[in-house]
Amino acid sequence: MAEKDGVFRKSTFSAYGNCVEVALSEDDVRVRDSKQVPGGAVLAFSTSVWRDFTEGVKAGRFGLPAE
Repeated sequence: MAEKDGVFRKSTFSAYGNCVEVALSEDDVRVRDSKQVPGGAVLAFSTSVWRDFTEGVKAGRFGLPAE
């Protein structure tokens, strides 16, 4: 698990600065678009909502619809 120090981090798989950055803290999880730094919007989620979201992603609940 990543450190909960509030520092924004991006995936090691990101390329060309087109990525989402995530900062974990004891109180919340913050998400921002790396192309919008500084001054862009930051979304904040409770840790329980973020955990539910990431578990859903891992379980494939948010996949693209079949064509």
